[in-house]
Amino acid sequence: MTLDEQLAYLTKGCVDIVRAVDLRSKLERSARTGTPLTVKVGFDPTAPDLHLGHTVLLRKMKHFQDLGHRVIFLIGDFTGLIGDPTGRSKTRPPLTTEDIARNAETYKAQVFTLLDPEKTVVDFNSRWLMALGADGLVRLAARYNVAQMLERRDFKQRFEAGKPIAIHEFLYSLAQAYDSVFLKADVELGGTDQLFNLNVGRDLMPGYGLEAQVVMTTPLLEGLDGVEKMSKSLGNYVGVAEPAGEMFGKLMSVSDELMWKYYLLLTDLSEADVNALKGQVAAGALHPKDAKIDMAKRIAADFHSMAAASDAAEAFQARFARGEISVETLANIRVAVPAGGVALSKILVEAGLATSAADAGRKIQQGGVRVDREKVTDGRARIDAARTAFLLEVGRRAVRITPEPEGR
Repeated sequence: MTLDEQLAYLTKGCVDIVRAVDLRSKLERSARTGTPLTVKVGFDPTAPDLHLGHTVLLRKMKHFQDLGHRVIFLIGDFTGLIGDPTGRSKTRPPLTTEDIARNAETYKAQVFTLLDPEKTVVDFNSRWLMALGADGLVRLAARYNVAQMLERRDFKQRFEAGKPIAIHEFLYSLAQAYDSVFLKADVELGGTDQLFNLNVGRDLMPGYGLEAQVVMTTPLLEGLDGVEKMSKSLGNYVGVAEPAGEMFGKLMSVSDELMWKYYLLLTDLSEADVNALKGQVAAGALHPKDAKIDMAKRIAADFHSMAAASDAAEAFQARFARGEISVETLANIRVAVPAGGVALSKILVEAGLATSAADAGRKIQQGGVRVDREKVTDGRARIDAARTAFLLEVGRRAVRITPEPEGR
């Protein structure tokens, strides 16, 4: 790639680049000296499962790897003990060391579905932050002031509203910044909500005699509903560990408009390629459904294989174009059922097919729910404790539900 092509590849889909001229300069120097850039991305192990929203960053890491740069997947086992205050209206409860260790292991297993394990450096920031000690932490804190911290929107809003801000929350941004100092990062990546934290690292590095890192942010990905940020708690997510069929089916449920953002952020197609496809759809040369099938196959193949993605596409087509369903291809979800039975709406929520009981009730009443191919419209419908495994369909998504007596 030429330098301009590299810049286009690396900045595709990015929101903030602080500063683009610095990135160009670093890439030029890297090419001239043969020294790869050090690219740092931090993940606090706050939850054990990754979804496609997290992979927007992982894919950007992969882009740097593709161009031969050194990528550090940094697990924030120390910063996780503080708790990231980003987007919080109150102090975040800290994780236990046991939670962090367990979640970190799960993270490592999942990120290598996209990243090359041979080219990825996995590190833990407790390695140097614990070694700082109390005196080192005090010296680090002396490099930033309260007025600078209150420029952060979360803190400013809480301060103006009279809500408490714990002193240790200020340490989060400083600890993250020191990660960049210790690792001598050339580039740090993060979501748009991390811009303040990333810029603190940029601010502090010159004081340690280092060149300021380039900050690059990626957008927060809307979930399947097209409204809220992708989140497991909202049920609008696609998990990276989900079977190919379930992943494909979920992706086919996104709107035609959101499909283009998924193309841009969740595939390696260039922006020009995505715009070309979009133009074909607008001109009527390509059906939106065919474009969506291609998008879903590309994403599913990244986490499974092209063969598995193709099988998922064929099963989907059979299910909805020809009315056939192969139960063996569906995700199997086990649901605990008490002796008195359980509301179908609750099963929809547990299966991730509805975001809440109210959402499940609406889908049932609107005729979008089928049990063993039979439409259910009674919002009070229940599943008996003696029920055997059954097929559950909501719109274009289908899963196999296996009821199990509660307490087994």
